[in-house]
This record gives sequence, structure tokens and C-alpha cells, in this order.
Amino acid sequence: MDNAAEAASGRLRALPTRLVGQVAIIANRCTEKALEPTGSRRYHYALLATLDEKGSLSQAEAGRLTGIDRSDVVAAVNDLADRGLVTREPDPADRRRNILTLTAAGRAHLADLDTRLEAAQRELLPDFSTAERANFVLLLTRILEQHAPR
Repeated sequence: MDNAAEAASGRLRALPTRLVGQVAIIANRCTEKALEPTGSRRYHYALLATLDEKGSLSQAEAGRLTGIDRSDVVAAVNDLADRGLVTREPDPADRRRNILTLTAAGRAHLADLDTRLEAAQRELLPDFSTAERANFVLLLTRILEQHAPR
């Protein structure tokens, strides 16, 4: 534990809400540090990974699946399209909608981001065993599922 964590009162160290918030700050720093050399950010990764897993999607659906606000999706998609990592074309069935498709360059970029983010996970959880890491992910996922909009 670092000095600030050790200095915090027992009451503060016992609050899961505070601890999760503190860990989120560290996790975001690890992620940003890993992605910074690539010119990509968390939203870029979320969109690329979702398109890779789900295939072509409307811009609105990609936003819903990633939980990214509509205005932020537009900015991230503009950047990804400008970089040739995704294509954005009008939906032939509804010209008001845009369909996003991952390009070969986007797939290669995503592979690089995956490698960098794996390093960020090791930085965040340096002494965790594979089982401890899996359990940590399970617990975090459980919290998210319990608080998901219904």
C-alpha cells in the first residue's frame, strides 16, 4: 500500500464506494498511459472492440452497446474514420443512419491496443494471480450487472 492508502482512516479504507473510486482513478491512468502513444483513447478502443465482436453496426447501436454518450460517439467515430480505422456509410435501408464497419487497418490497430491494454492490466494488478484477476473481474461484473438499467 502507498503512504496515502496507509494514512487513510480505517473508516475510509472500509468504504467500497471510496475504494472503487480510488481504484478507478489508478485504472484510468494506467489505461491512458498505455494508449497515449497510439493517439487512441478509451472510447476509440470501446468502439473498435465492439465492431470487431459484433460486426458492422449503426452508429447509434455502437453508442448504446459501449455506453458512450451520443455526442462523444460522433467525435470518436469522426476521429476513427479520419484515421481509416472505420468506415461510416449511410444505411441503405434508412439514409438517416450511419453504418460503421471496422477496416483492416482498424483491426490491426485494435490488436496493438489489446496488447497495450494487457500491459495496463498487469500494471494495475501486478501481484494478482490468474485466479485472483478472474475473481476480481467477476466481482466487478457482478456489481455492474446489479446496477444495470432494466
